[in-house]
Amino acid sequence: MAKKENATLRTSPDTKQMAIRRARYRASAAMWTLEVAVFLYAVLTLIIILATYTKVGLEIVSAVAVVGLALVWVIGWRRERALYQLYYDEELSRLEEESKKALIEEEVERALHQKRR
Repeated sequence: MAKKENATLRTSPDTKQMAIRRARYRASAAMWTLEVAVFLYAVLTLIIILATYTKVGLEIVSAVAVVGLALVWVIGWRRERALYQLYYDEELSRLEEESKKALIEEEVERALHQKRR
């Protein structure tokens, strides 16, 4: 655990910002999954059935619609929040590895250049 904290402290602010941006993008893209779409379709079907085939009042139909949409939003928000931390850790470690690899390549090129002289 101490290694992870030290590695996080050594990363540059630009690297952290890039990891945050990429993690947010990936998490927001993954927020709407097939399960959420199926649930939304079920709510829509229920609303259509209530509105057209039953004698339920408009107040109940609109309440079901609002509750259904609120549940879809809460499910997506919770999924995005859970995935954000996972994606942030992945992106940060990947960017740190790329940075280390670039530094090593620069050192190798510098050493080869000095050896050629």
